[in-house]
Amino acid sequence: MNLDELVAIDVHTHAETSCRLPTDEEREAMEEAKRRYFKNTAGQPTVPEIAAYYRERKMACVIFPVDSECATGLHRVPNDEVAELVAQNRDVMIPFASIDPHKGKMGVREARRLIAEYGVRGFKFHPSVQAFYPNDRMAYPLYEVIAEHRLPALFHTGQTGVGAGMPGGGGVRLKYSNPLHIDDVAADFPDMPIILAHPSFPWQEEALSVATHKPQVYIDLSGWSPKYFPTILIQYANTLLKHKMLFGSDFPLITPDRWLDDFAKIPIKDEVRPLILKENAARLLGLTKQA
Repeated sequence: MNLDELVAIDVHTHAETSCRLPTDEEREAMEEAKRRYFKNTAGQPTVPEIAAYYRERKMACVIFPVDSECATGLHRVPNDEVAELVAQNRDVMIPFASIDPHKGKMGVREARRLIAEYGVRGFKFHPSVQAFYPNDRMAYPLYEVIAEHRLPALFHTGQTGVGAGMPGGGGVRLKYSNPLHIDDVAADFPDMPIILAHPSFPWQEEALSVATHKPQVYIDLSGWSPKYFPTILIQYANTLLKHKMLFGSDFPLITPDRWLDDFAKIPIKDEVRPLILKENAARLLGLTKQA
């Protein structure tokens, strides 16, 4: 991965389509709801298609599936598949994994194996979809593995488009994704970098507070068009948290083209833009010109 040739690092992209497994029929209604909510025009590309998309734009991306099998009964895109496909596209892709904390010791074993066999570089959690509070001690054995290797844990925070508009929100409960629950995790695992994903509506100030107070906590700006960013988020991005804000799109739900076009129109300082688009992520992820 040649950092000098990259214009940006997108820290939030989804592997939503398996090249090996059929799509669950039950998932279709939820996927259609997401498409409507995000006005998604990119479809559901495979990992190799996503790699080609980012290579064409001279960007790198962090990519992961979301494991919510215990809460939803829907099959995940396998972590092994994502890691193996990313290994063929290391010039533009960084592999994260996702393990539902409800899987207990089996999940811990899988995490250790993914790190050892594939060099997975971080883990994604979605508390609302996985139906757990991030500070539930159930998840701590999994965090211990991640912290032991000093890898980032990326948590969905705030409202989610998953289930939006469906009866009962598709059964997805927003309460789990208040970023203040992650403050406990940050206090208990100071060696584990944490990324609070998305502007955390309706808990934006809680997210800013946690990121300001805990040195290892970052915020990615994915899942929203920047034109909707609240004023206080832009203020902190320009000042106290300028070294802790990260570019993320939420691709394929939001394209980096759309995100970057809107980002160019908001009042971010010129010296801060390269930090958000690439430099902060490169430092957090331990990337070098030879990586």
